[in-house]
Amino acid sequence: MNGAHFHLIVNHLPIVGVIIGTLVMITGFLLRKNQIKQTALGINIFSAITGVAAFLTGEAGEEVVEDLSGISETLIHIHEEYAETFLILSIILGVVSIITLFLSIKNHKLTKYGFLAALLLSISLIVVGKVTGTSGGEISHPEIRSDYIHVTELESDDD
Repeated sequence: MNGAHFHLIVNHLPIVGVIIGTLVMITGFLLRKNQIKQTALGINIFSAITGVAAFLTGEAGEEVVEDLSGISETLIHIHEEYAETFLILSIILGVVSIITLFLSIKNHKLTKYGFLAALLLSISLIVVGKVTGTSGGEISHPEIRSDYIHVTELESDDD
C-alpha cells in the first residue's frame, strides 16, 4: 500500500464521522438526553483524530500522484488549502468536545454551551469537509469538475 492509497482510506473517516457526530448531537438535543450528546462528543473526538491522520497522509499521497499524467499541481494546492482549514476546525471541534465531555461528566452549568458550540462547529465542519473532499476528488476525477467537458459533448457540437 502506498501513500496515496493510505490517504484515500483515511480521508473519508473525518468527513463521515463529523456528519454522524452532528446527527447524533441533533438527536441528543431533540430527545434532551445528555448521554446521546456525550456519544456525539466521542464521535467528534474520533473525527478530529482521524482528521489529523488524513492531513498527515496527504503529503505522502501527493508524492505518489504529483508526477502522474493529467494531475494538476494547482488542484493539489487548492485541496491542501482546504485541508488545512478542515484540520484546524477539526482540532478545535475535538478540543471543544473534550472540554464539554469533561464539563458534562462534572455536571457543570456551562455544559449546555459546550454542546451548542460543538454542534455549531460540527455543522460548519460538514460544509468545509464537503468542499475539502470534493477538491480532493477533483485531482484525479475530472468528471466531477465544474469545467469538465465530456468527449461526446464536443462531438455533438461539431455536428
